[in-house]
Amino acid sequence: MKERMIAGVDEVGRGPLAGAVVAAAVILDPGRPIDGLADSKKLSEKRREALARLIQERALAWALGRAEVEEIDRFNILQASLLAMRRAVEALPVPPDHALIDGNRCPPLACTAEAVIGGDATVPAISAASILAKVSRDREMVMLEARYPGYGFDRHKGYPTRVHLEALERLGVSAIHRRSFAPVRRCLQNGKGGR
Repeated sequence: MKERMIAGVDEVGRGPLAGAVVAAAVILDPGRPIDGLADSKKLSEKRREALARLIQERALAWALGRAEVEEIDRFNILQASLLAMRRAVEALPVPPDHALIDGNRCPPLACTAEAVIGGDATVPAISAASILAKVSRDREMVMLEARYPGYGFDRHKGYPTRVHLEALERLGVSAIHRRSFAPVRRCLQNGKGGR
């Protein structure tokens, strides 16, 4: 009997004030297990990078999906997250039979899907997706710091830290800030428009 293709799906970047939300979908190979998979937030950056390489080498299939800042502002962050996850699953080179989605909501997919609360810590395929999504988004935020210097994106990855909020006040709103998020909206209302 043919092995069922089960994809783990997770997204990263719901909380930041800037940048895209990035999702990943991963179909692991049962014949090539990967030790140490865990929730990406619990792993050091070095460990995530090493695991991301292993996942890309050993998984049967993996893909990334994203929703841009404009889509986050247009649809809201929940809908944008579901859109990014759907795009990741649709981009898989092998169509899955079933998808395990981290969280309590599933995007509309061509295959069956089930939401798993805390899945990034308990389901290896979701952990793998969480790692790929985080590594990809973190790398992107480091590159965006070079394009929009002074905000500290390379350090806080767009999350609303004190350093980021102070930079927002000082520098104003950049093109990659989410205008629908309260601290950014407040900045715009105070006349601190875009860079």
